Amino acid sequence: MKKVNEELISMYWQVGEYLHEESQRSSFGESYIDSIAKEIQEEFPGIKGFNRRGLYRMKQFYETYAENDVVTPLVTQISYGL
Repeated sequence: MKKVNEELISMYWQVGEYLHEESQRSSFGESYIDSIAKEIQEEFPGIKGFNRRGLYRMKQFYETYAENDVVTPLVTQISYGL
């Protein structure tokens, strides 16, 4: 379960990083998250956690800890819902 936890957090971190980078390039403001969430739901109907709210939280997670030299290497050690 610890390995699954690490992989989930790593995935959330990577998705958050991608969304952060896209927000720097996007001319649509935060609405690009809506379009990405819609695309994911169309491609993978019923998938959970990848709606607008979930994607926005992943982005916030990355942005909150990305510049913290102490926290960044420890991200995968955070317990997530287990």
